[in-house]
Amino acid sequence: MEAKNFYDILGASEDASPNELERLYKRLAKQHHPDRGGDAEAMKAINEAYQVLGNAFTRRAYDSRRKRTEPMSPRITTESTRSTVIPNTVLGRFTMAIFNLMGGLLLLFVISIVYIRFMWPIFLIAVFVVLLGVWKLHEAIVFSRRALPHSHVLRRYSWAQELAFWCMVPLAAYIVYVLITAV
Repeated sequence: MEAKNFYDILGASEDASPNELERLYKRLAKQHHPDRGGDAEAMKAINEAYQVLGNAFTRRAYDSRRKRTEPMSPRITTESTRSTVIPNTVLGRFTMAIFNLMGGLLLLFVISIVYIRFMWPIFLIAVFVVLLGVWKLHEAIVFSRRALPHSHVLRRYSWAQELAFWCMVPLAAYIVYVLITAV
């Protein structure tokens, strides 16, 4: 028998706050309550999920039980070799992206100030670092969007985020170009 995934029942992520869980529970209870024409079995599942996840003690017990029953993956994890200086969180990913962008832009400005004919390979490396920073920033945005619950507005309108991001990239590139040529 497969155990119920209470996070899926409530539509919450595994790191959802208690306030977020309560908000999702109330929304689902309003939709599925039998007095409002909803399904009684769905309401029972929603109540059971909230009873477990709404209490910090039962939630910890549920999470530890879930982690024990998850099948072991055959792949080798690299968690022990991963750097702990910047964690693999939304803030950590944004920090790495900004670090790459600022480092590449700083290198571009330094090269444009002290440009000598043989420095073009370093200029290409600086452009590569800036492009890497843009790619990492896009990855951080996608990662943060996936961390949101399925019902969140930003998760539903991901096309608007993509459009805004990819419209700002050429604008920022033009601004950097103008600044470099002004120096």
